[in-house]
Amino acid sequence: MNIPHQRLRDFVTAIFRAAGCKDAEAERVATHLVEANLVGHDSHGVIRVASYVQWLKAGKVLADRAIEVVFENDAIAVVDGQFGFGQTIGEEAMKIGIAKCAKHGVAVVALRNSGHLGRIGDWPLMAAAAGKLSLHFVNTTGAGILVAPFGGIERRLSANPIAAGIPVTGRPPILLDISACTLAEGKIRVALNKGVSVPENCIIDSKGKPTTDPKVFYANPPGAILPIAAHKGYGLAFLCEVLAGALTGGGCSNVKNADRVINGMLSIFVDPNFFQTDAVFTAELERFIAWVKSSEKVEVGGEILLPGEIEERTKMKRLRDGIEIDATTWSQLAATAQSVGISEII
Repeated sequence: MNIPHQRLRDFVTAIFRAAGCKDAEAERVATHLVEANLVGHDSHGVIRVASYVQWLKAGKVLADRAIEVVFENDAIAVVDGQFGFGQTIGEEAMKIGIAKCAKHGVAVVALRNSGHLGRIGDWPLMAAAAGKLSLHFVNTTGAGILVAPFGGIERRLSANPIAAGIPVTGRPPILLDISACTLAEGKIRVALNKGVSVPENCIIDSKGKPTTDPKVFYANPPGAILPIAAHKGYGLAFLCEVLAGALTGGGCSNVKNADRVINGMLSIFVDPNFFQTDAVFTAELERFIAWVKSSEKVEVGGEILLPGEIEERTKMKRLRDGIEIDATTWSQLAATAQSVGISEII
């Protein structure tokens, strides 16, 4: 079924309000989740609603929390999310980093103990909207241990997203939003709900054998996700654990915390205007973009896209046509709504 984005956002907002969030947070969480669907990242969209509400009921994520500042100076802040919803905590962390960067040209924010931060691309986009270039490293201290190290078959690392945003005057920001593993766990869940296979060379079973069956990933014993680019992705994932986990104080992947999802994020902000004028910076980016796109194409009529362009196009289409929700995800949404006392389902 295809659902208009505003209708879906209102429904999800109502679910989180009924689950115990104040109006502002309910709307914020819903907006971020639906935005992920709009740009094509269904793995981080409304498929997460059922889990979020379950975590809230179990006290594994807490409603309406605010950041606690552990340490700060002119350019650095170490902040604790106090296990609040990542959509709220992430926005607060970005505001701190953007404000410090605006004054001093650079800033670093180390966030620990946040609830699930959702689609990490939201955070560099927020910084880019304020004219700041940013880089973000994320790990999951506990329940998100999903990835096998290069040469191993057991889960030892989290998905370890890395995102960066580059503001460019006169065009949408350039957005890189990837993980150090072959695919997000949410994409495996999407495949499971749709009853389709995952791509080859992405996951292995508990014996280390390649598989495309999403059910195998959730089996007992479970499978694991592979790192991208073999040893290179593994090295990147290890670095991400150190920066987002050990350095922030939240900790690297640890089975002792396996009962809840706890995100850490190290965010680095740069104001390009402290380095050179916007006109010079933008002119060089436009020259470079044009040169990259001028390459001969693999296929006749083919196109070279910038990081983030596919999301922009997907958003335009889904704003027009609605967001497609598979039957399993829809039934989970409906059941979650009923579990918090909402009897009227859109």
